[in-house]
Amino acid sequence: MELQQDTIERVIRQILGEMNPQTTPGGAQDPFLVPVGVSNRHIHLSRADMEILFGPGAELHRMKAMKQPGQYAAEETVTLKGPKGSLSKVRVLGPVRAETQIEISVADGFTLGLRAPLRMSGQLDDTPGLEIIGPQGRVQKQNGVIVALRHIHMTPATAARLGLRNGQEVDVEITGARGGILRHVAVRAAEASALEMHIDVEEANALGLKNDDLVRIRPL
Repeated sequence: MELQQDTIERVIRQILGEMNPQTTPGGAQDPFLVPVGVSNRHIHLSRADMEILFGPGAELHRMKAMKQPGQYAAEETVTLKGPKGSLSKVRVLGPVRAETQIEISVADGFTLGLRAPLRMSGQLDDTPGLEIIGPQGRVQKQNGVIVALRHIHMTPATAARLGLRNGQEVDVEITGARGGILRHVAVRAAEASALEMHIDVEEANALGLKNDDLVRIRPL
């Protein structure tokens, strides 16, 4: 049932994208415009850690769908405890993953008392760990805490149309009173993707951005 729902969501996004191409303020189509997704602190859990924190056989309960196909914010939250302090009500994102990954901001690291490196999702070698506290148990992780590198999700077809490739870094232009140029924005091209640039709350606040604002990839 979950797979069917995710498939429906992906098809709807693809249809809406074709019916409503991004445009410039003057009305002309601009294929380089990308909507923004602002990411707050959150955690992805492995099945093993999920069952320790929430009990044997526990399942995540979908609260709302994320733009990326198949991903969602769950009702479940945990507390993160570091050497210095803790953060409560940290949202769990689903579905479960092979490895637990904790994504925080630089300021969150100060609160917790650890220094998380800038990393792409899944690059967890030589990262710090912390304690995760759930309603049914606790897990002490030896690694897995990162500050996510800003990136743009898109399909391989979209990347090809824009003259881009997976793993490439681009510059992104932001307009407005606090606008500027974001450099070193990674392209993440995969089939199960919706066009969206992910940045964290610190970057969004610095540039005056919110969810669904449009920014522009600067053509190479």
